[in-house]
Amino acid sequence: MRIPPEEEEIVGGWTNVQGCVEADRNCHRIEALTTNLLREVAGDSSGWSTLYVDPDDGRFWELTYPNSEMHGGGPPHLKCLSGMEVRKKYGDDALTG
Repeated sequence: MRIPPEEEEIVGGWTNVQGCVEADRNCHRIEALTTNLLREVAGDSSGWSTLYVDPDDGRFWELTYPNSEMHGGGPPHLKCLSGMEVRKKYGDDALTG
């Protein structure tokens, strides 16, 4: 499983199936990527954002849960960050991670 070079964002979603919340395929893909491909580099002080690097192409990916009004922050969101964005949020040490 790889992330194509043109892809910059993966947005997970939840659906209600017969009264149960189910994660969509993007949620499962994000979990597989953060478990099996991406390497964790840093976390922010809130605990709700985690920075990863793709060892294949060196791109940085941030995992967040942007729906604070939902249980557990809602479904996951994985977004590619530039070096400048990484430096601003996680500091210079994250760039060498």
